[in-house]
Amino acid sequence: MSNKKEVMKALEDVYDPEIGVDIVTLGLIYDVSINSEGDVHVLMTFTFPGCPYGPQLEEEVKDAIKELKNVRNTKVEITFEPAWTPDKIDPDVRAALGF
Repeated sequence: MSNKKEVMKALEDVYDPEIGVDIVTLGLIYDVSINSEGDVHVLMTFTFPGCPYGPQLEEEVKDAIKELKNVRNTKVEITFEPAWTPDKIDPDVRAALGF
């Protein structure tokens, strides 16, 4: 069965097309949980409500996770509470991006 660390590693291959940084480093992933049957639940956000790439990112998250061993189902839940801010970006990357 896949674990949270493996899921987060897989999500590092999903990039925000506007910023060019992976969604984990950007802090868009708020939580990952996996039950004993292999169902993965991802709680995530976008950089802003109405993000035109939102549906694409959601599909890419599902695609990345389904490649992992013993994953039965994946559910992606989008939230805007709390709202994303640049403070959620990895500090080294935030500095490189000029935030």
